[in-house]
Amino acid sequence: MVIDSAPPEGIRVNPPSQIKSLFPILDNPAKRHQAAGFTPEQWHYAFTNTLSEEDSRAAYERYAIPAPGSWVWAYGLLANITPGKQETWVDFHNEDRAPLLFIAGGADHIMPASVNKSNAKHYKGETTVTEYFEFPGRSHWTCAEPGWEQVADKALDWSLTHAR
Repeated sequence: MVIDSAPPEGIRVNPPSQIKSLFPILDNPAKRHQAAGFTPEQWHYAFTNTLSEEDSRAAYERYAIPAPGSWVWAYGLLANITPGKQETWVDFHNEDRAPLLFIAGGADHIMPASVNKSNAKHYKGETTVTEYFEFPGRSHWTCAEPGWEQVADKALDWSLTHAR
């Protein structure tokens, strides 16, 4: 199961909100080799856009940390133009994998529902189960924002239904 999944190599869906969310890391090539973070305003847009400014600020102060800029540059921006298989390459036709549920937040800016839907559609298999479920109005912060229990219940129910 994946929640608000990032696109693996081969997925070329990049909605404007995703580009805007990642721009604070992509705006300077030097950030490819350093930790890159977000301002509280950028964090609110990218991760917690369905929260109030006050709740978003509290989440930022508790959880926001700079992350390696190389991930966004190498595995996001450059993965589809760099020759050969990259670390984000996935065998979409693997018949030996477990059932896979993609859960997306309908209001997610950084990994929009369209990215998750595209990810799910790429998984092909005759004996494997792949499904997609979208929670309208939920941000990337879906597992921590109010109502997270609905997401947890959906994930648990789906997992129990598809347990082997």
